[in-house]
Amino acid sequence: MAAANKAASPVAPFLRATPSDTAASFLRDAPIKAAGAFFIDTHCHLDAAEFDADRDAVYARAVDADVAIQIVPAISRDNFAAVAATCERYSGSLPAWGMHPMFIDVHRPEHLADLRAQIEQQRPVAIGEIGLDLFVKNLDAATQEFFYVEQLKIAKEYDLPVLLHCRKANDEILKQLRKIKVRGGIAHAFNGSPQQANEFIKLGFKLGFGGAFTWPRANNLRRLAVSLPLDAIVLETDSPDIPPVWIGHGRNAPGELPRIAQTLAQLRGMNVADIREATTRNALEILGPITN
Repeated sequence: MAAANKAASPVAPFLRATPSDTAASFLRDAPIKAAGAFFIDTHCHLDAAEFDADRDAVYARAVDADVAIQIVPAISRDNFAAVAATCERYSGSLPAWGMHPMFIDVHRPEHLADLRAQIEQQRPVAIGEIGLDLFVKNLDAATQEFFYVEQLKIAKEYDLPVLLHCRKANDEILKQLRKIKVRGGIAHAFNGSPQQANEFIKLGFKLGFGGAFTWPRANNLRRLAVSLPLDAIVLETDSPDIPPVWIGHGRNAPGELPRIAQTLAQLRGMNVADIREATTRNALEILGPITN
């Protein structure tokens, strides 16, 4: 929680005092209302079971740290309800609907109709988390590609950006993005080559950076964090996963985002306030305007 002598955030009281759909209108109007005054966690699984014991406190700490918006991606049809409940309870949390490639054992083709129905019921900020994972063994590549491609088509149909899981699969992800022209999106937890980064950028994507690059041995990620154009970078935690170095192997949380931003500022030789403003504007460029 915030220290007693901390200056009041221009964002936190607004979010605490308003109903659950307010975050969407706030995010839509944010460049006018409070540009540069808050952070956006572009990837945060606040619905996860790891937060069941203290979710209210985790959210309060995030808001006190000026992490005013958290994008909460679904991972399967079966957790649409949990994501919806989380975003109903917390005014700064906004949903993304999608089916994650690591859970293809529970996905069924008929769930694509459920995804469309969920979009119609509550328009999300994005379709996600979707994509490909070629790192985990025994995940059928053809099945992953089927659900990835079909969800890209849905994103195009509804004119929504996508939140991409692309572990060890950047080229395969890009191949389909060149065929199915979506509105853009975020390459979540990006860890590829500069050439791959540039291909995503050319297709209208931002690149998500979080706890992984804070580790001193993450040489490739740290080089990318310094060398990529700042207007291509958004911040994320992937809570409760991908903890930063100061947490070690513990549970990550959205309240860690300012310190992640501070690490990026130090690497780039910048002021953290400038990092906050730039990455928030980058996220708004991809995720807004938003209407419920």
